[in-house]
Amino acid sequence: MVKRVDPLPVSDDQVRQLLDRYSCPVPFHEVRTRFLGNIATPHLVSPISLVQGLWGGELPTFDSTEEANELIGALIMGLWNRLTRHQDRSAPFRLVRIETKPTRQDLSALAVIRRQELDGFVEGLFGGEEMVDLPERAHRALEHLAQIRAVCVGLIDLTADETKVGSDTEMEKTVRLMRETTRQAEHEMHAVVLACKRARKEMLMSPAARKPTFH
Repeated sequence: MVKRVDPLPVSDDQVRQLLDRYSCPVPFHEVRTRFLGNIATPHLVSPISLVQGLWGGELPTFDSTEEANELIGALIMGLWNRLTRHQDRSAPFRLVRIETKPTRQDLSALAVIRRQELDGFVEGLFGGEEMVDLPERAHRALEHLAQIRAVCVGLIDLTADETKVGSDTEMEKTVRLMRETTRQAEHEMHAVVLACKRARKEMLMSPAARKPTFH
């Protein structure tokens, strides 16, 4: 009997390299949150459609079937499956961490990343729809995430205005604020994921309605 050999797990660095190789217009940190939002959403969207959406609706051009399988396998069997564990209450999702010095450039870079991560999460959660039926707790969490996004946009605008010069103390205070904002965003994103998972479970456990017979 031939023993089946499972493929080796694909690391985040390998996924990044593949996204770069095929010139994915969506940065890796946003890909992660798009996938997480789509894992949580009650709106059914196939993982393949989500992958296609990273390139505007169509997969990139491949030289062989093996290359296509490598990319899709890394994104779905690797990254996607790895992110599903964050549906567990004890495994909250973490946004990417970058070294942030109290400088205009570093704060701007961090704010851009956080805004893209939040946009990706909402994009994945709504799956191209204008409206999605979400639990009340998820609605509240999205409101908080919208406020956090507004903070990020405000910081991007502020750091782009070279006429406004912040002191070293103010810069350090802003770095600390962004750290706290990051933790808040992670908390609210996890709340969305858990609330949606709970709602799906309750829906599956509810008694099925039998079609009535009309006379």
